[in-house]
Amino acid sequence: MASYADSVRGSSYTNAAFTLERIIWRGAGRNIRKVMILETSESVPSVVPRPYQRPRFASDSSTFLLLCLMKPVLLFTVLSFSLTCGYAADWPCFRGPGGSGIALEGNPPTTWDESTNIAWRVPLPGAGTSSPIIWKDHVYLTSHTGYGVSSKDRGDMEKLKRHLLCYQLSNGELLWQKDISAKLPEFRYAKRMEWHGYASHTPAADADSVYCFFGKSRVHAFSHGGEPRWQTLVGDETHGWGSAASPVLVGDLVVVNAFVESGALVALDRKTGAEKWRYNGLKEAWDTPVAVTLPDGKVELALGVFDKVLGIDAASGKELWSSQGAKWYSVGSPITHNGVVYALSGKGFEAATAVRVGGRGEVTDSHRLWQVRKGSNVSSPLLHDGRLYFAHDQGSFFYCLDAKTGADVYTERLPRRFGTVYSSPVLAGGKIYLFSRQGGSVVIQPGGTFKILSQNPRLDESPANSSPAIAGDQLLIRSDKFLYCIGEKGN
Repeated sequence: MASYADSVRGSSYTNAAFTLERIIWRGAGRNIRKVMILETSESVPSVVPRPYQRPRFASDSSTFLLLCLMKPVLLFTVLSFSLTCGYAADWPCFRGPGGSGIALEGNPPTTWDESTNIAWRVPLPGAGTSSPIIWKDHVYLTSHTGYGVSSKDRGDMEKLKRHLLCYQLSNGELLWQKDISAKLPEFRYAKRMEWHGYASHTPAADADSVYCFFGKSRVHAFSHGGEPRWQTLVGDETHGWGSAASPVLVGDLVVVNAFVESGALVALDRKTGAEKWRYNGLKEAWDTPVAVTLPDGKVELALGVFDKVLGIDAASGKELWSSQGAKWYSVGSPITHNGVVYALSGKGFEAATAVRVGGRGEVTDSHRLWQVRKGSNVSSPLLHDGRLYFAHDQGSFFYCLDAKTGADVYTERLPRRFGTVYSSPVLAGGKIYLFSRQGGSVVIQPGGTFKILSQNPRLDESPANSSPAIAGDQLLIRSDKFLYCIGEKGN
């Protein structure tokens, strides 16, 4: 069965009779109220996000009849989709639905400053490079305090704590905070740890729980009310560049890239935290894996490692394929569309690589579609309407490639003094939003010609390392000091 995560990435359901673009459900319980059916086809269908188009819905009375007339396997897929995705506004993991960086609906502002289009802002208890996520009316975020927060005051390692924070989406009210003591010793403070700290993993959420990864301080699950569910140790090693990969929810598993902690990709049971499988031998891999559903319903996990892009069977943890990738480490997370994985790398061997999934063994000659010498050291790419977008980590250039061939559509300079880019681009309302660490943000028009629609100032003097979360017409973005909701007040 195809997963929700893969459906919003645009992968194909070859056992369906027609294309279902997306499902949006409302109301109490978990009943499907409205279903959007856009196209019928007897050929290989695909799910294609069009986030800036207003949906045309079937009426409530016709929805049930449409579902009953569907082929059984498609009905099963639709019901599974609805039970997983949550509200239309949900942004339940790193880079949102399926890790694509694309909002299914909404139209956030293109301009803002300290006095304009800030719906609310709240101070954070500590720093962090993790991104906010959204589940229903809650915003979840992590931070750290006590040690390694500032070069002016390094603090005391014995006081290092991580925090899981839950805010009300409508007004930024702090609903609850959970403090997690560090499993010591952590890697001792160094200049590079100041850049990203000890809270770099973005949480993930489903209908039952919120899942957090804090490196050697374990994977944790909490209820949406803040009650602890379980915690699991996946390794106890440290690294000078810290730990950063975010958990991924696949089927009944929580999958964690624990390269730093144990050199392994680890799958845990969502309900209990029990380890289900472990793939050992990861090298130089800080990226969050991406899940890809094949035509037969099986799911592969793709991630970049030293010199390779790997495909791992999500059910067993067995390596299925490998393709030559970058010559050094991977940090930015891959994305997938229509059975192709796109991965970036930087620093020493900047590259963008496209690999068709489904192969077996060494597949560089048979399944690698292209590789070009343009990449990014930290941020992840964005794919929209056949084009791949990403920014150079130094904030120098913004790239647009043809996703099919890797050909350069354009390479254009970002504004002067834009600054370092750790954040990944997101798309909402037909516009690309890109944030820098120190230089504010730009809003870019997607398409074959580079066009900056607006440039916005930084909102405070602390670094902004995270990627935005999108809730309808609002953007959620954090710096080391504040969580901001960008949007009209009262939304």
